[in-house]
Amino acid sequence: MSSTADVLIIGSGIVGSAAAYYLAKKGKSVTVLEAADAVGNGGSSRNGGGVRQSGRDPRELPLVMWGIQNLWPALAQELDTNVEYVQKGNLRLGKTEAHLKTLQKLTDQAVACGLDVRMIDGDEVRAINPYLSQEVIGASWCPTDGHANPLTTTLGYYKKARALGARFITGEPVRSLQKRRGRICAAVTPSGIYEAEQILVAAGCETRELTLPLGVDVPMRKKKSECLVTEAEPPLFAQMLGTAEADFYGHQTAHGSFVFGGSTGLEPFGLTDEAFPASTSLSAPCTCRGIMKYFPALADAKIVRTWAGWTDASADGIPVLDEADGVPGLYLACGFSGHGFGIGPAAAYSLAERMTGGTPPVDLSPFRCTRFRAKI
Repeated sequence: MSSTADVLIIGSGIVGSAAAYYLAKKGKSVTVLEAADAVGNGGSSRNGGGVRQSGRDPRELPLVMWGIQNLWPALAQELDTNVEYVQKGNLRLGKTEAHLKTLQKLTDQAVACGLDVRMIDGDEVRAINPYLSQEVIGASWCPTDGHANPLTTTLGYYKKARALGARFITGEPVRSLQKRRGRICAAVTPSGIYEAEQILVAAGCETRELTLPLGVDVPMRKKKSECLVTEAEPPLFAQMLGTAEADFYGHQTAHGSFVFGGSTGLEPFGLTDEAFPASTSLSAPCTCRGIMKYFPALADAKIVRTWAGWTDASADGIPVLDEADGVPGLYLACGFSGHGFGIGPAAAYSLAERMTGGTPPVDLSPFRCTRFRAKI
């Protein structure tokens, strides 16, 4: 079997599906290859749904701010899909003076980038969210942050891309990439060869093993992320939540259940050869103990399911969004380090602009792949 397209995308998560849509919208023929049997089966269907600016690395802020200002507000209408986008702010919580110091540093960096975010004390925190316990002594508050549904957002991009002619092939793992005269030209799968003038690898943790044989190395590792979902509860709050140490996050969904993620400290020590990592008996109880300290009112909420997924954690904590050095036509979107959902639409839009000769809306140089080179 052989197939030819203008652009070949490897990976059908939020970035791959969104890039397929934006490229097809520009008239490109697009084929998307997905190793799993379902679209968005990686981190894009296993995350907390945050669409936030606060708490980010300053290098990411211009891109995610642009996306929240220009893409997210009208995304449901554009995709004809209820992405459940709610823009009711983000409280990043602190319980100790050390936490407040961390939050103040992040706030100062964000303000310097033009973000509307400020520190507030415990009383103002509880004025915004009265369900928080007295243990919370302060927080950073960003009123333009929010959350959305990762499943429906990814599905919306997939459906719209297909409507514009993009071809999605699931159960089709890419085994290798090929060059011709120094330029990327094809992807090899068990079924055959797919040829394209440009290839975008947006395959999460699998990106590195595909590009290494071509001499392109993005230093990153697998890190397990786990979340839990509660039964539906009466509406309590609309904000996205996080903490100074990034060990707890979550929100209440449109139908009433809560989606919460947490950290046990054991995430780096999992079995990285698992294709689909399993939740463990350690994670949910650890997260629940944290939840009860922040939200005593949720102490009796029942957990209905948990999930786990791989995070492609880059060496410096921000993604690579770039044409691969030394391999013309090969583009990378990887290393999102656990916060790729909210920035995903803007990242995909920007790459589509660059791949079609346009100008991305913000400077992408902080995300260049050559930044990991040793300095001599």
